[in-house]
Amino acid sequence: MALESLGKSLRNTLKKIARSTTVDAELIKEVVRDIQRALLKADVNVQLSLDLSKRVEKRALEEKPPAGMSPREYVVRIIYEELVGVLGESYEVPLSTKRIMLVGLYGQGKTTSAGKMARWFQKKGLSVGLVQADVHRPAAFEQLTQFVEEIHIPVFGDSKAKKAPKIAREGLLEFKDRSLVIVDTSGRHSLEKDLIKEIKLVANVVKPDEILLVIDASVGQQAGPQAKAFHDAVGVTGVIITKLDGSAKGGGALSAVSETQAPVVFIGSGEHIGDIERFDPPRFISRLLGMGDIETLLEKASEAMDEEKAEETARKIMSGKFTLVEMYEQMEALTNMGPLSKIFSMLPGVGGAQLSDEEMEKTQRLLASFRVIMDSMTKEEMENPKLVKSQRIKRISRGAGVEPSDVKELLKRYNASKRAMKGMMGNRKMQRAMRKQMKSGQFDFPGMGGG
Repeated sequence: MALESLGKSLRNTLKKIARSTTVDAELIKEVVRDIQRALLKADVNVQLSLDLSKRVEKRALEEKPPAGMSPREYVVRIIYEELVGVLGESYEVPLSTKRIMLVGLYGQGKTTSAGKMARWFQKKGLSVGLVQADVHRPAAFEQLTQFVEEIHIPVFGDSKAKKAPKIAREGLLEFKDRSLVIVDTSGRHSLEKDLIKEIKLVANVVKPDEILLVIDASVGQQAGPQAKAFHDAVGVTGVIITKLDGSAKGGGALSAVSETQAPVVFIGSGEHIGDIERFDPPRFISRLLGMGDIETLLEKASEAMDEEKAEETARKIMSGKFTLVEMYEQMEALTNMGPLSKIFSMLPGVGGAQLSDEEMEKTQRLLASFRVIMDSMTKEEMENPKLVKSQRIKRISRGAGVEPSDVKELLKRYNASKRAMKGMMGNRKMQRAMRKQMKSGQFDFPGMGGG
């Protein structure tokens, strides 16, 4: 998860509040010091960290909890609200947007962000075209083409071209029938006059609905001045912060950009084409504090599962049928949703904190192993696991390249999941919830711990 170190520190602070017998001035001061240290360690501006902690202290000491909320719960809510306030308002690029232009310095991740955004909007049902107008960096066109090759998004460009406005104009004509066109542009090592001139010329041709600035999280607090400089030059409407998963300075970049007039729109958190998400401060802080993010989890679940297949699986489960076939489909959908660490960070009360990296990796390997084992089973065995006894276990283990004990472990997990499913199906309230999910196209994954 992005900013895991900050999240861990803040979650430890919340645990301190939860374990306390009373909320008094001494506890509040200790909590405030913990928050300050956590923010400063994440490279958040010193003054901003001090101001936030002072607001937390003042509110926690002076405000009275609303009816039905304990003092401990209210202090946690204050911390949540103040952290959300630091990151500014959430902003979502409308799906009616026709043209997006990306700007930024060299090495910030513009080209990969263009591909990731194209994939993000493609999943929303838009037909997307990419224009590579970076005429200075060698192989920029080839890089973008290869990055989006598997998702079948067309790229227009010319590796021999010298004039960016010309490429942009031709690209718009090429993709005139596409619902969205994303234009990638050249970068420089610094915001030089020739870069500003070129960006303005391209913008005059593209007439973009959105100009998004791409910034690497590792620049930290310098993200603020960069965002302001680009905004003054070309009127940036939003910011994409990349590589947020691996930067200790991510807190500085997020908080610095939020102080400018340009909101953070997307964050990148990995190298794969799906490693991008819309930045929403309440959701982000909720995950950071271990409170979960069910909305994003359900969005990922609905993206990962074929709707007709999901409905069919849900109907089978509701009718009391839960075989290895259904378990396999659940595991497949869970795998398609991304790394377990990201999924766990969206579960309330988990936040990825209960499993170490080693345990998370072990669980991921176990899921992969289970799928290989099930691939070695016959259709009859998948539909009726009771058939899988001694001799069949030996045959399946040989076919999957695992030990017989691994096959037995799968069957043990399956039986536990089936018992859990049986208990859920005896619960009328749970049945109503599942029917509601079926109608909305949003599905949980019972028995696999996936939300």
